[in-house]
Amino acid sequence: MSRRKGELTPAAIDRGWPFQIALLAELSGGKAGAEQAEFCEKLKLMRCARGHTVFHEDRHYNVHCFATRAGAEAFLERFGGEWFDPRERGRGVNWSRWNKGGTVKSVN
Repeated sequence: MSRRKGELTPAAIDRGWPFQIALLAELSGGKAGAEQAEFCEKLKLMRCARGHTVFHEDRHYNVHCFATRAGAEAFLERFGGEWFDPRERGRGVNWSRWNKGGTVKSVN
């Protein structure tokens, strides 16, 4: 995976914004996404401008990353979703796979 100069790495995001909420992708786009951004801006929630996506059981999620637990909890209460633990993210070519609960499924 290549990155542009100055772009945050996933590890840097995990260090700087460790409180992460996974929200189904269809609930994070378009007007809903704009509303979420406005909500975070209005409350001065320290949300990372760059999140990431993961998938679990053929469902895609956008992961919203926050610097504080309070910010993540406010977002979770308003928009729903669920806590995402970066340690449950896949490795290597399966980086975007979410191994919820630490369970790893084979890809056969």
